[in-house]
Amino acid sequence: MLRPAVAPTASFLDCIRPEARNAPGSGIVEVFNYGRGRQGLLPLWVGEGDLPTPAFIADAAKASLDAGETFYTHQRGVPELRSAIADYMTGAYGSAFADDVAPFSPDRFFVTVGGMHALQIAIRIACGAGDEAIVATPAWPNFAGAMITGGARPVEAPMRLTGAGEAMRWTLDLAAIEAAITPATRAIVVNSPSNPTGWTATLDELAATLDLARRRDLWIVADEIYGRFVYAGARAASFHDLITPTDRVMFVQTMSKNWAMTGWRVGWLEAPPELGDVIENLIQYSSSGVPVFSQRGATAALRGGEDFLAEQRRRAAQSRDILCEAFAAAGRIDFTRPDGAFYLFCAIRGEPDTRRLALRLVDEAGVGVAPGSAFGKGGEGYLRICYARDPRDVAEVAERMTRWLKRG
Repeated sequence: MLRPAVAPTASFLDCIRPEARNAPGSGIVEVFNYGRGRQGLLPLWVGEGDLPTPAFIADAAKASLDAGETFYTHQRGVPELRSAIADYMTGAYGSAFADDVAPFSPDRFFVTVGGMHALQIAIRIACGAGDEAIVATPAWPNFAGAMITGGARPVEAPMRLTGAGEAMRWTLDLAAIEAAITPATRAIVVNSPSNPTGWTATLDELAATLDLARRRDLWIVADEIYGRFVYAGARAASFHDLITPTDRVMFVQTMSKNWAMTGWRVGWLEAPPELGDVIENLIQYSSSGVPVFSQRGATAALRGGEDFLAEQRRRAAQSRDILCEAFAAAGRIDFTRPDGAFYLFCAIRGEPDTRRLALRLVDEAGVGVAPGSAFGKGGEGYLRICYARDPRDVAEVAERMTRWLKRG
């Protein structure tokens, strides 16, 4: 017989683990939800473009479904996709290690449910309860979220702005990163090209970071998902240009950005093959693998998606130039010209509360942007604008914002 219910003495929130309770809310989602469905609003708040996934990718997934590939599959990813990733990386980066001409090996790659899943696994490998990891901010808020929900503590190391005018650039502050290291530090997270600033590390900056990690016995979690989304050259500088087989570096990657596959939720973690059994277990206990039909689409994207990626970069470069020219002429907007990714990180003089500002822009300008406060202390006072859209829409956003500035 059931015992009668008793009056609760605590709320449900008081009865859950702090790792869950302390998961940070998203300032981006707050604005997104506030403006969702507004008539005529131009949404540039989330990190995705406006193009749908190309048909040749969708067709590969449809063929997989038609073939009945709807069962459990390889935890590490289907062999065809892991081979396609290895071939793609060899074509783009040459080899996994500096001074090595051997192609990438498929056993370095583990297919995940998007880049976020890859990040969670990497963080779980590198640090846990009571540990710390350093993140250079402004930074994608999910870095901190992955740490907090795993029991670790994110430590911010603000980046620096150097130069003036059109020569102003974000730079990595290695002294601040080293000063943030404590006996509890286990990892440094490096995101280049960067979301939200567009900062793209030089090879010297990456070499200095790698040297620091080697000296202090730390992991590096390298988010290089925008590595092909650069506006000068074929790709950004990478830790692959520097590392040896003994360096403790894990790479987070995703299909989302290059091939307009944000909703497909396919990514990969690149890690030393020695960690294969560990990563396979972590995949088993979190997702039990990625649907085969999604992996077939990802394989098609990697095998035949270079032209689409080139078109994405062309559109983004045009949209970047439209925004930069309009904002430079506006007179009240400070920004750095992004070298990579597809975000403009800007500050409007006299508007320090960017959470409030982002909500106002929804109401008063019909524009959806992300508040910089969502990207850590280093982002306070800024807005992030995702310009991976039709250049005509971006031109309209620039017009609306400059018109709004004139009214103010």
